[in-house]
Amino acid sequence: MTDFFAALGLVLAIEGLVFAGFPGAAKRASQNIVATPDQTLRLIGVASAALGVLIVWMVRG
Repeated sequence: MTDFFAALGLVLAIEGLVFAGFPGAAKRASQNIVATPDQTLRLIGVASAALGVLIVWMVRG
């Protein structure tokens, strides 16, 4: 459970840095996400989740 909270903290820190450092780019990215079809977003989400699991598996294994 400790690792989960550490990972969650890292995600929030990285996203916070993006919004703090590049607010215009973050807004444009958000607008692009709204315009992207649902199926494409699902594919990107599944691929990202799989890559994340693979990275954790490799680091922890």
